[in-house]
Amino acid sequence: MLNIVILAAGMGKRMQSDLPKVLHPIAGKSMLAHVLDSARELEPEKVVVVVGHGAERIQQTFAQAELAFALQQPQYGTGHAVQQAVPDLVGGDNADDATLVLYGDVPLVQADTLRRLLEARGQGVAVLTENLSDPTGYGRIIRGADGTVQRIVEHKDASDAERAVQEVNTGILVAPTAQLKDWLTRITNDNAQGEYYLTDIIALAVSDGVSVQAAQPAAGWETLGVNSRVQQAQLERMWQSEQARRLLEKGVTLADPARFDLRGTLECGRDVFIDVGCVFEGKVVLQDGVRVGPHSVLRDVSVGAGTQIEAFSHLQQAQVGEEARIGPYARLRPGAVLANHTHVGNFVEIKNTQLGEGSKANHLSYIGDADIGQRVNIGAGTITCNYDGVNKYRTVIGDDAFIGSDTQLVAPVTVGRGATIGAGTTLVRNAPDEQLTLSRSEQRSVPAWKRPVRKS
Repeated sequence: MLNIVILAAGMGKRMQSDLPKVLHPIAGKSMLAHVLDSARELEPEKVVVVVGHGAERIQQTFAQAELAFALQQPQYGTGHAVQQAVPDLVGGDNADDATLVLYGDVPLVQADTLRRLLEARGQGVAVLTENLSDPTGYGRIIRGADGTVQRIVEHKDASDAERAVQEVNTGILVAPTAQLKDWLTRITNDNAQGEYYLTDIIALAVSDGVSVQAAQPAAGWETLGVNSRVQQAQLERMWQSEQARRLLEKGVTLADPARFDLRGTLECGRDVFIDVGCVFEGKVVLQDGVRVGPHSVLRDVSVGAGTQIEAFSHLQQAQVGEEARIGPYARLRPGAVLANHTHVGNFVEIKNTQLGEGSKANHLSYIGDADIGQRVNIGAGTITCNYDGVNKYRTVIGDDAFIGSDTQLVAPVTVGRGATIGAGTTLVRNAPDEQLTLSRSEQRSVPAWKRPVRKS
């Protein structure tokens, strides 16, 4: 039976923010949410989040997450923090029951690393360690002659010989639940900080004859914490670089991996090309051969095979079929569903609209709340007037219709199959099939008219 305790009580003064530190984002998701995602992959029986500064806001943010919250107020160190979670811990009746301690401001530790840590402990204790060329500020791992961990010494309390040790404590550890509860009652604050260190349980475990093992992360960025905006920005780029690397290994072409941002999940088929400066949010699916032009933003979008998205296009909660062409400077809003071989061009906005196969709107148009058939041509400057200030209405356009430039379609209105709407028309009644419909005042010329001149 596994408990996971996540320490998230710190104020984060160096962040210079009213937002609790663990709610600051990495790749579009709060640091605490990242930790919770990794924790849930281990399928724990109980997850306890220890909160302090900004406790109410953190609890509100994760109110639907089936978590237990423990309050640490005031805050006297990591050992004291875990003590607050003890009443919520489950199990402990046998040696297989364990409690894993994570940190809300160490967001990128991966589930596979945590699995290795759990395996390393056997039925004892295991700590996650790392070897650093410059270990200044970190607690040092002191090993015995047999190679097992004997104790952890904080930097401020370490001797010169101990400070020469390059293996450091990351803070993440796992221990038998029953014995952890006992050790937490025995630690003291007799140290330079006057705090109760969770790491002091290591020496207690050794004195009780409990084996203490160690494991290390697959990548150094997994155990990096965030205490300032600078560290947040650095970790953001590290994580984006890692996500870019994973995509490259799957065969995706990135024009420049250093200019790529993924803030969700991105699923790509074969031979996908992504140009510089693109941002992907939520869940995005790009099928085979999709090309995404520079500085485009896609959020919760699926794109069919062979489609090209040109530069500076924004797509949100939209579906695009195969062999379509979007942009440049196009905007697809929620509910836009584009069939195969459609074209949506520069400065065209589409919302809550079905665009049929082979249909196109290439220039300067707004199409909202519409059902558009196949092979329809929508001229430049066309607007569906779908909103009367209170209610929204739909526009229906039949197959093979031609909508002339600068047309206003005042919904609810239907354009028949094969109909032609003359340029400059304001359509307020249904247009019949296979006919030309237009509304224009008669053109005339005034021969004696003269332009006004500027008065001296």
